[in-house]
Amino acid sequence: MTSPEDELLPGTRRALSHRIAVAQAEGRAPSLVAAVVRDGRTVWHGARAGAGGHVPDETTQYRIGSITKTFTAVLVMRLRDEGVLDLGDPLEKHLPGTGAGEATIADLLSHTGGLAAESPAPWWERTPGSLRPELADVLGDEPLRHPVGRRFHYSNPGYTVLGALVERLRGAAWEDVLRREVLDPLGLERTSSRPTAPHAAGWAVHPWADVLLPEPAEDLGRMAPAGQLWSTTGDLARFAAFLARGDERVLSAASLREMRTPAAPPEAADVTTGYAYGLGLELRRSGERLLAGHSGSLPGFVASLTLALDDDVAAVVLANCTSGVPVVAVGADLVRIVAEAEPRIPEPWRPLREIDPSVLELAGPWYWGTHAFGLRLTADGLASLEPLSGTGRHSRFRPNGDGTWTGLEGYYAGELLRPVRRADGSVDHLDLGSFVFTRQPYDPDAAVPGGVDPEGWRGLE
Repeated sequence: MTSPEDELLPGTRRALSHRIAVAQAEGRAPSLVAAVVRDGRTVWHGARAGAGGHVPDETTQYRIGSITKTFTAVLVMRLRDEGVLDLGDPLEKHLPGTGAGEATIADLLSHTGGLAAESPAPWWERTPGSLRPELADVLGDEPLRHPVGRRFHYSNPGYTVLGALVERLRGAAWEDVLRREVLDPLGLERTSSRPTAPHAAGWAVHPWADVLLPEPAEDLGRMAPAGQLWSTTGDLARFAAFLARGDERVLSAASLREMRTPAAPPEAADVTTGYAYGLGLELRRSGERLLAGHSGSLPGFVASLTLALDDDVAAVVLANCTSGVPVVAVGADLVRIVAEAEPRIPEPWRPLREIDPSVLELAGPWYWGTHAFGLRLTADGLASLEPLSGTGRHSRFRPNGDGTWTGLEGYYAGELLRPVRRADGSVDHLDLGSFVFTRQPYDPDAAVPGGVDPEGWRGLE
């Protein structure tokens, strides 16, 4: 019987092992574990250890820090999908009296709520959560640092507020809701708020000497929804497969696609580095590859979860050191190694099972003024409108069941594509958000706004 790891070529497996070996050695990490997911399955696991003699495996827990935020965001999106809240609702509607009630749920998910980056002193990551028993202790007397909705400003208290929102609307502790609604359905048995053996110890590595200092592992209390969780490469690999594909028991693929859509205006520095933030997910560009996921850190631990949707490859990297290992870069490298060494094999082409003649009539070339476009009908039931030049506005459209189509991405996301028919039923033109697309450039037989010069096309004397 072939094991999942046999699905990767020996050269690919060696390249992956070499990358984490370099990362552990150069980053001076006491230990490092990693996993790669392809086609929704874990196809490789690797580990390196230089201290204690024990080599961790896919069941060894590490603290995952802010990857916890993605779990919290999934809980909030579930509430939205159930109609309990709307992402445009102000926080005050559901959780009054915080002092940050003007921020919407979407603002908090995307770190545009204007809240401070951290809670008031003392340093929350290295002190017990019992020092901040109430939400007011996390937010402080002046919770806002920026106008609401104006800029991206990463906020740990913002996700504490979202955790409190989940508790209020579910009537149960955040940890219990997470276990019931996400961890158990997805089979994430080794993900928990507190460590359970086997688990790694967190260490600080001296920047100028090869010596270690143990880091405290505090219970973060109210701050838990922002960074409390412990997990394993095995569990996070399954979570990565869920984030890529969805699971109707937890959250649909459509809602996860929404989470992966940029929602926060990037800072100037982020524009040049290719960083953006969705709803509980970080979005990065690595070369020509668009990556989604989240990074995390707490004293003693660094972590990253990386998805490359176009390649259908994901990577998880966990290390037990406060700094030194660039886990985000390592995760991107693991994805790149697999994607480049073993490119994704596309699904076999399959024709549509059936086609409505009135829909087939829409396929082919169209012109927006003099810009040439092609409309193609695909086997997934969508329509794709793309410029024939290869550059410019393009989008896929889903049918609405009434003869109209709605844009799914890019400039035309959410816009309505409507075939306009003549009295005899033939298509006169396509109306796309008021723009007119005709079968010929400025077709004189179509209803082109402003009319078409009756003398037609001509040369220039």
